[in-house]
Amino acid sequence: MVLTGLSDLPSLQLPLFLVFLLVYLLTLTGNLLIFLLIFTDSHLHTPMYFFLGTLACLDMSYSSVTVPRMLFDLLRELRIVSLQACKNQIFFFIIFLLSDVCVLAVMSYDRYIAICQPLHYMQIMNWNVCVQLVSGILVFSTIYSLLHILLLNKLTFCHQNVLQSFFCDLPQLLEVSCSDTFINVLLIFLLGILSGIIILGVTFYPYIPIITTVLKITSKHTRSKAFSTCSSHLTVVFIFYTASFFNYFRSDANDHLVEAKVASVFFVILTPSLNPVIYSLRNQELKLSLRRTLQRLQ
Repeated sequence: MVLTGLSDLPSLQLPLFLVFLLVYLLTLTGNLLIFLLIFTDSHLHTPMYFFLGTLACLDMSYSSVTVPRMLFDLLRELRIVSLQACKNQIFFFIIFLLSDVCVLAVMSYDRYIAICQPLHYMQIMNWNVCVQLVSGILVFSTIYSLLHILLLNKLTFCHQNVLQSFFCDLPQLLEVSCSDTFINVLLIFLLGILSGIIILGVTFYPYIPIITTVLKITSKHTRSKAFSTCSSHLTVVFIFYTASFFNYFRSDANDHLVEAKVASVFFVILTPSLNPVIYSLRNQELKLSLRRTLQRLQ
């Protein structure tokens, strides 16, 4: 397999390498900082921050599946990747991508319980439930990804196929197969529709009763705090779904390669780096935790 990469212009290779290396380091630093704050600060040992810490780990993993390889390819002229390496990248990319989406959905449910049923919050969202939800998400994502890889293994691929991207993605790999990919495409469609409806429902439906409940709160401080946590989550969800929509639902991407690559860069590289920024700026408890940590270090 040959990856076209981000640009064929030699003069752009080094500047792009430096820019995306910086973005990748910021992604790792920001998400790792959030994870360490949540892990070390007892004030943040709540279900909401448990899921936020999980999201930070998934963002680091999701970004690390694709970006290091892309950075390596920016430093060489011929970007050849073996078919097995391509399948491995797709396998882990789907796992972390789907887990990311599912955790965002679970965070919506968590906010619904916290705001609409606050008296029963710790009974419903106890630590066993939180661990079981995250474990179930990882198992589901692994099985989902494994199904696609097993079907990929039955396909044959012509020599020196060119993928118009900087990483291996399932739809593009199917396009260059010499075999009939009807079953693979059908599986993507059926599983995508089924899981998509459920995940989208769990993500967005809870915000109907959440908004209704928050508007009824008389205390301005409590209402502001509730809106703050919800707005951070909604912002991340909006960016993630908007980026994925432009990345996967374009009309005839082969005719718009530049736009396709820009969409992929935003979806794969920039989105994971934005999440810690959004949560850090909009979340007062994380800011206080960071101040406490800095004061202890001083």
